[in-house]
Formats: sequence, structure tokens, C-alpha cells
Amino acid sequence: MKIKKGDLVKVIAGKDNGKEGKVLQVFPKKEKVLVEGINITKKHQKPQGQTMQGGVIDITMPIHISNVALVVKKKSGRVAYKFDKNGQKYRVLAQTGDEV
Repeated sequence: MKIKKGDLVKVIAGKDNGKEGKVLQVFPKKEKVLVEGINITKKHQKPQGQTMQGGVIDITMPIHISNVALVVKKKSGRVAYKFDKNGQKYRVLAQTGDEV
């Protein structure tokens, strides 16, 4: 996957279109990412024992990787790979060539 944990991404499709957030977790097998503050849903939770209180809580749900674009220097777009002289591989923004 071309998007990694800690990257800044912008949502390009869905109910949160246009919002930006930091990637908290990546699920490669499901092709989904968990983005901070994006795709928040309500969950009804029962009280667990005496310490945890029940009620309606907000929880962040994963979003499909195709619905986000990487943000570098306030520009978003697709990710490409390039190699330096030593053969080291690094990520760049495909449209502008800015290094991640």
C-alpha cells in the first residue's frame, strides 16, 4: 500500500469529502485506513461492570483506501515511487514530484 501510518491524507469521496486527517492505522488485507476525525459513527454501548458507563459513543470507522489522497505541501494526489542513485526507493507525489 502506498499510504502509510502517520501520513496526512485528504478525503476525495464520501460524506467527509474535502476533510483532512492523519492516518492512525492501515489495514492492507481489507484495503482500508483509519483516519483521525473522519467517518465518525455512533455506537450504543452497554455498561461493562461497575467501572465503564454505558451510552452512545462516537467511534472512528475505517475508510476505503481509494477514497483518500496523500497530502504533501498542501497539494494532494496519487503516490509514485522513485529511486535515488544508491538504489534507495522513496515515495513522491505523482503530479508534482514532491518527496514525501
